[in-house]
Amino acid sequence: MNPPEEQTHADTTDGGESLLTEVKKLLDAVYNSHIPPNLKTEVIETLNRLNRAMQHSFYQAEYEQTTRYVEWLLSIPWNERSKDNLDLQKAKEILDKNHFGLDHIKERVLEYLSVLKLQSQKEESHIISLSRSPVLCFVGLPGTGKTSLGASIAESLGRKFIRIPMGGMNSPLILRGQTKAYPEAEPGMVVKGLQRTGIKNPVILLDEIDSIAEGAESDIMGVLLELLDPEQNSTFIDYYIDHPIDLSEVLFICSANKIGNISSAVMDRLEIIIMPRYVDEDKIHIAKDYLFPRELENVSLDEKIVGITDETWPHIIKPFGYDVDIRALQRTINGILRKVAKKYIEGKLQQVTITPANLPEFLPEFV
Repeated sequence: MNPPEEQTHADTTDGGESLLTEVKKLLDAVYNSHIPPNLKTEVIETLNRLNRAMQHSFYQAEYEQTTRYVEWLLSIPWNERSKDNLDLQKAKEILDKNHFGLDHIKERVLEYLSVLKLQSQKEESHIISLSRSPVLCFVGLPGTGKTSLGASIAESLGRKFIRIPMGGMNSPLILRGQTKAYPEAEPGMVVKGLQRTGIKNPVILLDEIDSIAEGAESDIMGVLLELLDPEQNSTFIDYYIDHPIDLSEVLFICSANKIGNISSAVMDRLEIIIMPRYVDEDKIHIAKDYLFPRELENVSLDEKIVGITDETWPHIIKPFGYDVDIRALQRTINGILRKVAKKYIEGKLQQVTITPANLPEFLPEFV
């Protein structure tokens, strides 16, 4: 067995050769990447400096920190974008498929897409400029479809969808990232979203911007201003990446339960769209024609196994005698179908029609 100092030297030599190979692979990847030229030059210099240092000694900490940073840079979609679909008829079909009613809101979304199409045609470019487009902000009670509307807009455009939950957010670093001087530093949620989708022009929903943790409002609203202002978001700085990132092609959408907690500067950049409150008749239609088929698919039940009579739906939308929101209604239907699925697997039923008389047997205890 080698003496301690000789053992360390041997491990260093074997490990160092492997790590040098990894550094060379990163250098090749950086040379062939779309990283901005000035940042690419800095990264190549950093990797070459690390390469030289590792030929004389073992730089484990610096190696891990540097390679993790370079891997993040390589994973960011600097130039990759998806092709936009600006077919208004298809957009209308998607909105109608995913949402019942909301006619004036659908009309506003279609107007928004029409303007984007005209701007694209005028500039004779497949790249849509959002610099003159307002930021839509859907405001309404929980469970009225704000989040799903954002997803439908993304589907209509043929873009990928990112939801960033703002509720309870207590630090701007969650959005902007930490400087890489910290050992466990990483980019913020905006850059993580771009990396996850692989494109630079997704739809990003900033969800519940009115529910930021108390005491952090001013700092986080400052980041929101930069994200939502077309004059600033083309050079957004994530502290970890430490280089301007172009977010000008991102379609930002916001949602809020109420507007009282949103700063006036942010409000100035938003077009507020108030979500309507659904009446019982609307909820029955949504539950019967939208939620029930969707939850049947989610629990893998055949529609021939379970049916619900028309007389039962008014009881389902008020399972405990009082109104529930659409999200809770969806959980109620899912709970009913889970109980049906369990009885079916146990062989206790082959087919069932749920009526007001047997509904209590299938209602979940909590929603």
